[in-house]
Amino acid sequence: MLDDQPVRSFLFSSSLLLLFLLPGCYSSSRPSRIGTVAPDFTVQDSDRKVTLSQFRGNIVVLNFWATWCPPCVEELPSLMSMQTRMKAKGVIVLGVSIDVDSDFYHRFLKERDVNFLTVRDPEQKSSALYGTFGWPETYIIDRQGVLRRKLIGPVDWNSPEITGFLSTL
Repeated sequence: MLDDQPVRSFLFSSSLLLLFLLPGCYSSSRPSRIGTVAPDFTVQDSDRKVTLSQFRGNIVVLNFWATWCPPCVEELPSLMSMQTRMKAKGVIVLGVSIDVDSDFYHRFLKERDVNFLTVRDPEQKSSALYGTFGWPETYIIDRQGVLRRKLIGPVDWNSPEITGFLSTL
């Protein structure tokens, strides 16, 4: 008969590790930054320089994403559709890509005819300010620059709940 002690020891250690890591995970519908001013950042890529605060006065949908991320690609059509519908109401989608490969990133944007402003931040400096660790991760920022909502994972940007929320801002 084999000794079960190493297996039990591994399971116990793994359980303890999991208990210590869980509190660090996002598990609340109201993260601590909601209701505070969004951290400002500037991203300079080969195409443009963008500073978050330049959009003050608009509702900003700040979307951290990547071309290689299946959930990011999944939500892209509805995000572009929402941008088309809501732009006249002062909603600006700002995509911050963490892609490293500039050529692939540019090809992706062109092939999919991405209609919102996006910049490439391969060093992930801007997403680090927000504590982003999973993609896509999106923040909705009101006209005064205050964080109003955080969404993790792909979103149906055409849903009545999302459209209604954006309209109230």
